[in-house]
Amino acid sequence: MIKKGTLHFFCGKMAAGKTTKSLEVMNSENAILISEDDWLGHLFKDEIKVFADYIKYSNRLKPLLSVHIKDIIESGVSIVMDFPANTIQQRSWFKKLIDNNNISHQLHYLEASDELCLKQLAKRSEGRQGEAFTSEEEFHTVNSYFQAPAESEGFNIKTYKRENA
Repeated sequence: MIKKGTLHFFCGKMAAGKTTKSLEVMNSENAILISEDDWLGHLFKDEIKVFADYIKYSNRLKPLLSVHIKDIIESGVSIVMDFPANTIQQRSWFKKLIDNNNISHQLHYLEASDELCLKQLAKRSEGRQGEAFTSEEEFHTVNSYFQAPAESEGFNIKTYKRENA
């Protein structure tokens, strides 16, 4: 019998370092990276104009990926999902996937202050003239929905406390 892989996914405020951490985990676990930004950018680039569009197209993508993820994990390969798990509702998709398929998992929670995230966001936005980037106002709007994970949700949570630099 083939040992199943592990599903790694991430929770943290916008610009907390989730994508950077996902790359670290991908390399350390020799895992496959599945990035929501990549998939949405290739499939729905011209359709995503506002946050509601992102929600709509993200929800369209998940049923297809659920089968794909299950098959890869069952083949013994670990997966790193660079998809947000920043609200209870977003994490419910991961929970259903994990529970329905008996998948080993690790929820990586990057705990960071707004101050640090805003510094990271400004750094990330440097040199992106003509490209869409997130303003401080958008940062606060998006993060108003953020919900830190709780033990009661039933995930294996690993917390990283990011300090202000």
